[in-house]
Amino acid sequence: MTEKRRRGIYLLPNLFTTAGLFAGFYAILVAMDGRFEAAAVAIFIAMIMDGLDGRVARMTNTQSDFGMEYDSLADMVSFGLAPSLVVYQWALADLVQNGWGWGKVAWAAAFIYTAGGALRLARFNTQAESTDKRYFQGLPSPAAAALMAGMVWVGTELGIDGAEWWLPALLLTVSAGLLMVSNVRYHSFKDLDLRNRVPFVAMLVLVLAFVLTSIDPPKVLFGVFLLYAVSGPVLTLVNLRKMRAARRGNG
Repeated sequence: MTEKRRRGIYLLPNLFTTAGLFAGFYAILVAMDGRFEAAAVAIFIAMIMDGLDGRVARMTNTQSDFGMEYDSLADMVSFGLAPSLVVYQWALADLVQNGWGWGKVAWAAAFIYTAGGALRLARFNTQAESTDKRYFQGLPSPAAAALMAGMVWVGTELGIDGAEWWLPALLLTVSAGLLMVSNVRYHSFKDLDLRNRVPFVAMLVLVLAFVLTSIDPPKVLFGVFLLYAVSGPVLTLVNLRKMRAARRGNG
């Protein structure tokens, strides 16, 4: 007699996913209320929750198809929709005062980011088993969201009106959206072995990273994710030059 399959969902990993979903939802709410610093922090909290739910599921052996689908939907809200709406409210919404055409440019930029996030997540889900685990194809949506949230956080910390940064915000929003659906490769850092022993220097580097982040979280986090976003195109250009040089050498 076969054992009847139990119905239900695993609670623990889905609690972290729900927390990340709530953080993205909260970011949208407080951005509509003009509390942009809280919105940016909420997106970073959603990133932390997104990083924990999968690890908790693997550690407790509670992976499920439901959890994967739920995580993807939560990511769409937290990393696809929330960042674009937060930046739109902070820097782009006032463009409508310059004319109806500028208003269309503003919401089109926000939609490019949102559509890029949706396409990035869909491609990741369909290619997760067939791609090289060491690299991401396109800028990961959490990193793109951190880039957007970091910009807002830095701006609010410096006391800058978002409307004054409309051009950098517009360019960054469109660039992040396009990078998510590009074929540019980014290091995933999944090949890092965190279970076995590591050199003592690695622990010192980790402590130093925490100290630097605590000194000025907005600027440090924005700088880190900006460098990560730029690293993909730079490495792609370097690899292309190496390939061309190799072809000339063989020729």
